[in-house]
Amino acid sequence: MKINWVYHFNYDIPLNENHRFTSTKFSDLFFELKKKKLYENAILHSPLKANCNDLSISHCKSYIHKIKKGLLNYNEERKLGLTWSKRLSERSFLAVNGTLLAANLALDNGIGCHLGGGTHHSHFDYGSGFCVFNDLAYSALSLIKNKLVKKILIFDCDVHQGDGTASILANHDNIFTCSIHCKNNFPLFKAQSNLDINLEDKIENIEYLNKIKQTITFCINSFKPDLVLYDAGVDIHKNDELGKLNIDDDGCLERDMIVLNYLKNLSIPVATVIGGGYSKNKNDLAFRHSIIFNAANQVFG
Repeated sequence: MKINWVYHFNYDIPLNENHRFTSTKFSDLFFELKKKKLYENAILHSPLKANCNDLSISHCKSYIHKIKKGLLNYNEERKLGLTWSKRLSERSFLAVNGTLLAANLALDNGIGCHLGGGTHHSHFDYGSGFCVFNDLAYSALSLIKNKLVKKILIFDCDVHQGDGTASILANHDNIFTCSIHCKNNFPLFKAQSNLDINLEDKIENIEYLNKIKQTITFCINSFKPDLVLYDAGVDIHKNDELGKLNIDDDGCLERDMIVLNYLKNLSIPVATVIGGGYSKNKNDLAFRHSIIFNAANQVFG
């Protein structure tokens, strides 16, 4: 089976070369996947821009307007960690819809993979941690509203807690938020997910993967979702500049294989997003982000 990918060539963000966020990580990933020839077993889709009314399901209209028109003040930009530009605004309205498109493709085909997404630090009325709009919350709420599914699990394995997701979705009983993250890492003040798994610094493959198995099993058995949004952040990697765990390449792949195999065996559709990953070495980072696509190809291809 060919795997449905979602990507837009305008995803990259114009940033200075010393910025912690790798501005070209999305195109770097795309060309890494082409180099690996995974592209030959993929169907590529591009999202349209989300409109402001649609986005208001997860964000307040004044914040959406600020992003559209470039009206963020200094403190708001500092909290976001990104300087506003027209390109940043345009790609943000695209990328948030990319995850929703991947989710719709997953409902039709079993899996959809987004070459972006995982912007889980964005809150209802402000951006944070390089996250402008919260694609996970937006996609889940949109799917529920349109009655495409009844229950959604957001399974967030980024090294940082999905605080924005937890906050936006706090009062939505038909969406279960699970975050498996490093306890002593950003954000300093955590939100309350439906389930938070706090990991100690320097945790290694075996212990980490056992946590993944136990947690995905618990979430599925207790909540019984119709769809899973899976944040496959690679900032869990031992060489990540903003992580604090000790997971290697094999551990990253095994994590993704555990999650995808488990969901496929239960015929639960899954949409994947790439989440966080930070490295000055663009090639290393692109490789790490390609791991979830490798896993998807092995499990569903």
